[in-house]
Amino acid sequence: MLASRVPAFCRHLWMGARVAIVAAALGACAGVQPQGDFGTPVQPSTSAPEQPAAVGDGEIKIGLLLPMSASGNAGEAARAMKNAAEMALVEFKAPNIQLLVKDTGGTSGGAQQAAQQALGEGAQIIVGPLFAQSVRTVGSVARAAGKPVIAFSTDSSVAAPGVYLLSYLPEADVDRIVEYATSNGKRSFVALLPDNAYGTVVEGAFQQAVSRHGGNVVGLQKYPADPARRQSAVTAIAQSAKQADAIFIPDGQDAAGLAQALAAAGVNMRQVQLLGTGLWDDPSVSKNAALQGAWYAAPDPSGFRSFASRYRRRYGSDPVRTASLAYDAVTLVAALVKTQGAQSFSDSVLTASSGFAGTEGLFRFRADGTSERGLSIMRVSPSGAAPISPAPRAFGS
Repeated sequence: MLASRVPAFCRHLWMGARVAIVAAALGACAGVQPQGDFGTPVQPSTSAPEQPAAVGDGEIKIGLLLPMSASGNAGEAARAMKNAAEMALVEFKAPNIQLLVKDTGGTSGGAQQAAQQALGEGAQIIVGPLFAQSVRTVGSVARAAGKPVIAFSTDSSVAAPGVYLLSYLPEADVDRIVEYATSNGKRSFVALLPDNAYGTVVEGAFQQAVSRHGGNVVGLQKYPADPARRQSAVTAIAQSAKQADAIFIPDGQDAAGLAQALAAAGVNMRQVQLLGTGLWDDPSVSKNAALQGAWYAAPDPSGFRSFASRYRRRYGSDPVRTASLAYDAVTLVAALVKTQGAQSFSDSVLTASSGFAGTEGLFRFRADGTSERGLSIMRVSPSGAAPISPAPRAFGS
């Protein structure tokens, strides 16, 4: 299903889910609470792993590694992702694959065992796991066996040759919004970033993107989680904003409050362009009056709406956002098996420069395991967010 020759059965891939809210990694030492890709606590399983299951009867076996028995959001996401993977098999119409569903329990040790079991049963590729440290562990096991991994972590540090991340990476959002802003005359930028692991990742990506696209960062501040302690960061950025064309606030949950605080500190928000990321991609954020006119990078929402509608009809409930990742991965694997034959999972196929086509735009894997996305630019308006710059229809060289 190379983008240059995409068969009709591949056009319903959807790539819009984000994993940062629920993806997590087991702490490296005993007694350390597991942390997500960007520090979100997640509870691992306290019960025995679920019994392995096989879905489908095709000749090509695929390991699907999910934290089925984990508690909280992680377990909920895993169960929805398993449903979505099964739905992908049904909608693909008799794919020649069989899913070997393995429970990681939400730990890196469990993920290692699950990967070994799947490979021992003949898996040709691993899909999953969710959590960053688990991806690192599974990647080592799979590389030793000469098999690729398509994982869901948003932590680009766990990507590697042969270990590909299907999730939306923060770096992609940052580059797209900065590229659009500079192409529309914005040259001087300030940023308000959360003082956490996510903020650190975004800071590096932001500075590199602004420099790459010919702009200048004239002010950057980190703010603490406690809203009562953010005033000093807001005041500093309010001063820097006098020389800025754009203000970048990546975290959607903080954006409205920070925009109001900047206005109270004297920033004319009508004269400076507010910028965000895909973390703004939520109706409660994008309809906020304080954010009217802001731009942010995200996939076109119609793809997830279509996926969610089909999921709801089949399972009688709404899917979590991460469910679409499993759906997309399984559909991609099935399409490659059908169209690429013996070379289905070779590095040359998985990293094809033309990428792959989905209902929300293009995506492709880089040789280093990270991914590139075709994202839209959305503009916040009273009726919600609407695209003002469509996602690219083809990748450049």
